Amino acid sequence: MKIGILGGGQLGRMFIQQALKYSDEIHVLDPAADCPCAYISHFTQGDFNNFDDVLTFGKDKDVVTIEIEHVSVDALDALERLGVRVVPKPSVIRMIQQKILQKEFYTCNKIPSPDFEVMRSAKDEITFPLPFVQKLNTGGYDGKGVQVLKERDAYKNLWPEPSVIESLVDIDKELSVIVAKNDRGQVKTFPVTEMVADPELNLLDFNICPAEISEKTQQQIDRITEQFIDSIDSAGLFAIELFLDKEGKVWVNETAPRLHNSGHQSQEGNSNSQFEQFYRVVTSSPLADTDACGFSGMLNLVGEPGYSGKVKYQGLEEVLKLPKTYVHLYGKTETRPGRKMGHINVIAESREALLEKLMRIKSLVKVVSE
Repeated sequence: MKIGILGGGQLGRMFIQQALKYSDEIHVLDPAADCPCAYISHFTQGDFNNFDDVLTFGKDKDVVTIEIEHVSVDALDALERLGVRVVPKPSVIRMIQQKILQKEFYTCNKIPSPDFEVMRSAKDEITFPLPFVQKLNTGGYDGKGVQVLKERDAYKNLWPEPSVIESLVDIDKELSVIVAKNDRGQVKTFPVTEMVADPELNLLDFNICPAEISEKTQQQIDRITEQFIDSIDSAGLFAIELFLDKEGKVWVNETAPRLHNSGHQSQEGNSNSQFEQFYRVVTSSPLADTDACGFSGMLNLVGEPGYSGKVKYQGLEEVLKLPKTYVHLYGKTETRPGRKMGHINVIAESREALLEKLMRIKSLVKVVSE
């Protein structure tokens, strides 16, 4: 099978690393000649936001999928009309690309998500009560395009672009659940992970699986997952990011229609990883077992503040001596502050031992430049 991937970042790289045990031909389209996928795939340099580039790239493929959602959906529509299978469906990618459409999808399908108001332009009068979160309609990624506004003069600081204005949730925990659906209608869900964000970078610092949650919380997440997958009408792998508030209510923050940072620990922590599962979805194969293998977690490796240039990993040798510890680097030669350069997965016998190990590794490893 000829598989085409729009985007050549680390998600695509890890997907390809997993898929190489099979016998498919994997092609990648990305604007960067040195992207993480460039040297392990049939690589085409081009713009995945450009209609012609995507159409030319995809028309001879059996299936086209994504590792980033900011792509030309019009081109994916055209490919689908030509008979190319697109996973997930272009209509789903279009909906998730736009925060306004995504929020309206949750409302229409009775999926709990924080109250919101739509701001179409700077001329709109916003009456939404403070505090609130502003999310740009398009382009937001890894915490970008999101701001929290609390003060009375906050309305003056609104970005003028089309946005969702959303209630600020009093968060107890941030959670994530990854669910897969194949063309046969088979559905498999990974255990819920607990996410801990870096407050400075506003992106995932580390996660823990399984999450420490009550049966009531698990039941809410099960209902949300079922509602989402029943409503989406598409094969795919979806990461549903969730908030658990301090009153015990679960809310959907947003959904990624692709592989996700919050599922990286599944590489060693589950019977099969999210990357194996995504391969099964893309190739219309039976879905894989997702059971957790004890306690697992993932620590993101990101560029340290004040360092840019050729990457150097301080402390990595010490980490490689640790048992049940697994290093995954993304093949990026240049670091910069906050750039995701790799991650480290850990397995432990208890939640306490897992956290202790993650914190030790966090103190050992620094991503700097030469």
